[in-house]
Amino acid sequence: MNATPVGALLLCRTDPSAVRPAAQLLREQQLLVAAGDDWSVLVPDGTPWQQAGEPVDQVLGGWASAVAIGTNRPALAVWWDGDRAGFTLASGFRRPVGYVWLADGTPVGEDEAMRTFASRLGLDPVLDVQALEPLTLPDPVADAQSRLFGLLAVLARAGLDLPEGLAPGEAAGRLRSVARAIGAETVEWSGWRDAVRAEFHAVEEGLLGPRRPGPTVRVVGLVEMAAGLPLVAWGLRRGSGGWLVAGAVLFAHGALALTYDRIREQPHTSPR
Repeated sequence: MNATPVGALLLCRTDPSAVRPAAQLLREQQLLVAAGDDWSVLVPDGTPWQQAGEPVDQVLGGWASAVAIGTNRPALAVWWDGDRAGFTLASGFRRPVGYVWLADGTPVGEDEAMRTFASRLGLDPVLDVQALEPLTLPDPVADAQSRLFGLLAVLARAGLDLPEGLAPGEAAGRLRSVARAIGAETVEWSGWRDAVRAEFHAVEEGLLGPRRPGPTVRVVGLVEMAAGLPLVAWGLRRGSGGWLVAGAVLFAHGALALTYDRIREQPHTSPR
């Protein structure tokens, strides 16, 4: 990956209709397109996320956490720059798991991360794990780009089908051009009113999991708010926009769940 420009893809294991509301909350314009059965891909549209001085893996890691929270499905950030490449998998409240390769393909992650990755994505615990293991071993002819292609090849067995041209190693501008050419939907921040409306719809339609009014919803809402605040504080302290968004989304989900629960439990009175 000689002098490879910065680039990234955000893969979501659900259909685009479920990803759209969560992607809006990232407050960075995205291009959204289907990527196989029950898979979607988000391509960052624009450059502010590259110009904030924050490493691409931190930005995309925060985005993956926010989208995973918003869809209640795993979200996988795949990223690369001139020095490294890697991935970060976010899934619910669990700590994200990731792996990194240097530009020459040298693995610098932990072997256990690959097994955890496979388990959380529901991959085959034998065949897929065996296919992932070589990615953690030294290989003099494999660079970071080929490592990512190997990762995506394993995910193809789980239904991922990335449109042609959306591939590791491409520059961000090239990825945007390809996404637009294949008719990707533009998803952009439309203000808090639309965001709240979309989140209420997500709760009601079950995109965040079944949530009927009652104690369970209240407990989950409080837990989400309690987990979101430290992430917001951490994002502010580290100047990490991605994790700031993830914490804000988590806190907002909890607050909306509590509000939704209260509204749905209010008795309906008939007019006299």
